Amino acid sequence: MADTEKVVIIGSGPAGWTAAIYAARANLDPLVFPGKAAGGDLVPGGQLMLTTEVENFPGFPDGVTGPDLMQLFMRQALRYGSRVVTTSGVQSRETLAGDTPLWAAAFQNVQSVDLSSRPFRVVGDEGDEVLAHSLIIATGAKANWLGLENEQRLAKSGGGVSACAVCDGALPIFRNKELAVVGGGDSAVEEATYLTKFASRVYLIHRRDQLRASKIMQERALNNKKIEILWNRGVVDVLGDDTIQGVRLKDTISGEEQDLPLGGLFMAIGHTPITGFLNGQLDLDDAGYIRLADPYRSTTSVEGVFAAGDVADHVYRQAITAAGMGCKAAIDAERWLAEQGID
Repeated sequence: MADTEKVVIIGSGPAGWTAAIYAARANLDPLVFPGKAAGGDLVPGGQLMLTTEVENFPGFPDGVTGPDLMQLFMRQALRYGSRVVTTSGVQSRETLAGDTPLWAAAFQNVQSVDLSSRPFRVVGDEGDEVLAHSLIIATGAKANWLGLENEQRLAKSGGGVSACAVCDGALPIFRNKELAVVGGGDSAVEEATYLTKFASRVYLIHRRDQLRASKIMQERALNNKKIEILWNRGVVDVLGDDTIQGVRLKDTISGEEQDLPLGGLFMAIGHTPITGFLNGQLDLDDAGYIRLADPYRSTTSVEGVFAAGDVADHVYRQAITAAGMGCKAAIDAERWLAEQGID
């Protein structure tokens, strides 16, 4: 891996793989660091690996599971010449079977990057160093969870726990059920309001006695007859085996516990962008998301470094918008490389 790569892509969610597809078809021979299935923040396939049914991605009229969708993304990227960094070195379509499960492949994560000189230096967690003329950062943002064992188990198995109401709320398993949203900010109120389209009732569970949401959002929640706010309550356990049956709530003032029957639980306690490996070398906003130099493009504060997907988008956080940003990043990188005389 001594040669300087034209473009290195960090991340393998919808943004990363789409960037790889476009870059490969532009003959840029992209090299992808997909992340690591066990350990580290960057998971191959991104947040969709925790989504069982995806019904809003175009081209799949009968829906598709999140892992299957990302598997198809990877196969397409490999087909056109993208390469991936694994613990045993660089692999391509010829050396890495396209049906190798994303969650089983021994991919490498990125430990650090050096943007202070050119070419850029990317260091994998196995110690491998790669030089790159350009970088596309598509590491995404991980949803914040309560950290309860059964919460995580049911989220991964499709048992009725989710971190995205817009992604999953319309699924049949949630329709006409009593659902709950955990959180107290604008996102929590937005998700609770969205869920009222499908649920028989929506509980908004908040640890305090007032919402953090803006006044107008608070009014929407308080005036919606299908939303009931449970003040001063925290979730201490998620109940259910194959599917969620309810939650155990604890009063944050009295300490009293009670069980609340539910047909679905949605986390809306924020997201954490995966930007720690950058060590402050790119301009970030107050929440840690990469700040785009031009909101209509994918350029960042360092020339030759581009960002795509949820790592730079805290508004939409959808697979389709991430894929669109991945397309933009690859095109921007291709044009920038051409301007530098690198082809």
